[in-house]
Amino acid sequence: MLIPGILLAQNRKVDVANRTIDTVEQKDLIDIARSLVKIKTVRPDSADKKKKFYFSIFPVSTSMQGPGKALITSTTAGFYMGPRATTNLSSISFAPYFNFKGRYGLPIHSNVCLNNNTWNIQGDTRFLIYQQYTRGLWGNQPESDSFLLNYKYIRFYQSALKRITSYFFAGIGYDLDYYIDLDINPTDANSFTKFKGYKYGITADQNSFSSGPTLNLLFDTRNNSLNPAPGIYANIIYRYNGVAFGSNNNWQSLYIDLRKYISITHGGLKNILAFWSYYWTSLTPGTPYLNLPSIGMDPNQRSGRGIEQSRYRGQRLFYFESEFRRDITYNGLLGFVVFTNINSASQPNTNRFIYWHPAAGTGLRIKFNKKSDTNLCIDYGFSKNYSAVQVSLGEAF
Repeated sequence: MLIPGILLAQNRKVDVANRTIDTVEQKDLIDIARSLVKIKTVRPDSADKKKKFYFSIFPVSTSMQGPGKALITSTTAGFYMGPRATTNLSSISFAPYFNFKGRYGLPIHSNVCLNNNTWNIQGDTRFLIYQQYTRGLWGNQPESDSFLLNYKYIRFYQSALKRITSYFFAGIGYDLDYYIDLDINPTDANSFTKFKGYKYGITADQNSFSSGPTLNLLFDTRNNSLNPAPGIYANIIYRYNGVAFGSNNNWQSLYIDLRKYISITHGGLKNILAFWSYYWTSLTPGTPYLNLPSIGMDPNQRSGRGIEQSRYRGQRLFYFESEFRRDITYNGLLGFVVFTNINSASQPNTNRFIYWHPAAGTGLRIKFNKKSDTNLCIDYGFSKNYSAVQVSLGEAF
């Protein structure tokens, strides 16, 4: 009781956006690589802080959505198009992959925020030679009823959203889907005949083309899409596809995406509770089979960890996921996550949600690039009769 209660501590530091700065020196894999090979940094610290482009490149062989394993080279670029205090981090990811069963992909995703967030430009371009197991339009098809679709695929999605208020954006876009030369594995022909009753975009050896404008509404208080900090994200996309735009037939869809991130940081370690839900529906008849709402086929193909891609498909799809993210080390190098999700595809004719399918999993986080706050994510997810390990750069949502 006689020991003086006089303590010395660091002053609370904040950045230009009035966010508290962690005074513990942050570490990433780049720092470790430099120390192992004894690379001396010649760039002064002040110059490094002014740098606007941060690249993360990682080659990996991993299980992925769809059959088999694949060799993936994931490249992510994070950059600023304006002052960091008033401009969110933009990102472009390029993850070409191939396996040894005739599957190749060249996907490019972009999310660009212009100076002072005046515009948000979003893009999704893909050139794929693809394989995908599917089981038709039922919420609870048995595993034995699966059949393998092979096709070539071209996607071109672009949208431009103008800032209306601080966090609210509105704009238009254009979506194009071109499925080429649909092919059914001959051994699956009997299974496939069960689903021939759906007549749109499922004819073997033919193409399916959809094209049309989109209307987009976005509310986003996050400042980094690669590793979201506390904030809210809401996105609504209405899509119209018409014969006038080259589509095989007229159809419309609606996609509603809601996310919430809650910080519960305690004791110097970052803790985040993250929630994600989306509702995806075809509004009219005529939607091609491969454009129908399907688990794991959301715009970024990140939903349904622990569930086989396209395992459940219907006229409507509801999805919910929650994840707890926590640092292991104070320098941010290591962390972990635990997650759980659930989904339901509507039943044909009634469009009712009857069958619900849960999954869960955990993952390791390794800070790959501390400047862009990009994590190397290694996730193991499992559900009934299925499990998989997925490796990626950047959080699932």
